[in-house]
Formats: sequence, C-alpha cells, structure tokens
Amino acid sequence: QVQLVESGGGLVQPGGSLRLSCAASGRIGSIDTMAWYRQAPGRQRDLVALIGGGGGSTYADSVKGRFSITRDNAKKAMYLQMDSLQVDDTAVYYCKADVRQIGSGRYQDYWGQGTQVAVSS
Repeated sequence: QVQLVESGGGLVQPGGSLRLSCAASGRIGSIDTMAWYRQAPGRQRDLVALIGGGGGSTYADSVKGRFSITRDNAKKAMYLQMDSLQVDDTAVYYCKADVRQIGSGRYQDYWGQGTQVAVSS
C-alpha cells in the first residue's frame, strides 16, 4: 500500500506565508508526477501546481508568482511554499502522486487526506 500525508496547513492572515509538505510512504518503487490540488467549500477540486519526475513544474494562473512547488525524491516528499496568501486561497489542500508500487509495472494515482488552509484577518 501507499500513503500520502500532508502537513503544514493552518490559519494565516492575508499577505502571510505557509509551507505545505506531502510525505509518501509504503511499497514505493518510483514516483512520477506529483501535484497539489485544492478544494474550497462548495467548489470543485482544482489543480494548484504540478511537478514532474524531472522537476519541471506548472502552476494555476491564480497562484503564479506566489506559490512554489518543489520535491525531494530521496525523501519521497513534495512541498508547496505559499507566499502573499489571499482570502481566496482558503481551501483544503490535497497532494496527489503517480506511484508505481514495488513489483508493479504500472503507475496509479494516490491522494492524501488533505490539510486545511485558512486565510483570514
């Protein structure tokens, strides 16, 4: 089995910063693409940022220039540095990873349980 665990969420004032972490564990052979999604109340889950196995990344227009996605392959971890946070960034943030388990020849998507980010004065 594979588990993804997010951490680092919390309450922050507008203009503040948070750093989210996602740690993968289990019978992991390799990890390809990793990504952060977010879901605000009453809205669909949207892609925030994505990072490929080679380190290339893409961002939603709404977070470009404010958020930065990185990964540490040795630690099987991914991070999201969020600066200049706005009220509209309030959501549950989820990590997703394309993982090939040991002994398997294919990749599957796995999701974390989510971490709440609240931006409010």
